Amino acid sequence: MTESPETRLSLIVRLKDRRDREAWGEFLEIYRPLVYRLALAKGLQHADAEDVVQQVFGSVARAVDRWRPDAERARFRTWLTTIARNAIVNALSRRSPDQCSGDTAERDLLAACADDSAESQMLLVESRREVFQWAARRVREEFEPQTWNAFWLTAVEGREIADAAAALGKQPGAVYAARSRVMRRLRQIVLEWQNSE
Repeated sequence: MTESPETRLSLIVRLKDRRDREAWGEFLEIYRPLVYRLALAKGLQHADAEDVVQQVFGSVARAVDRWRPDAERARFRTWLTTIARNAIVNALSRRSPDQCSGDTAERDLLAACADDSAESQMLLVESRREVFQWAARRVREEFEPQTWNAFWLTAVEGREIADAAAALGKQPGAVYAARSRVMRRLRQIVLEWQNSE
């Protein structure tokens, strides 16, 4: 059985120890894909997005010991979004003149980087997706393959219960029960993860 994940706040506290490889691995597993996709969505190419990711997490590593949870100030996700946005704006503004056309599309791209609410919303949606995938990787080990497959086919792939039951050689009631057990455990893991900010 896998251990329950640290809550975000306790994970952030653990990040202050730069030698805590497990904490950094978990943090990067959740947030690295988010920052990368945010950079791509703002118009950066793969290599530039990878550079931004490195810059963002370098900045986080250097500054996380100064970050404190405070209801009056920004949440950690907002803080991370701001760091990512600044790195993306820097990457876009560093492009040499021969790479940019100078037309309004380039200016619109830079202006779009200032839309904090859209970035924050995108990061929220992406973080939920990544947290689900993270939790699913851990929870999967706790269940028999048939139980996991019943959940995956119906809850993730959206197949009908009867179709999944036929594919798995199970009764529909068994598929319902399997899906319910896995979903209950996933909710528990995700709620533990969210129990912080």
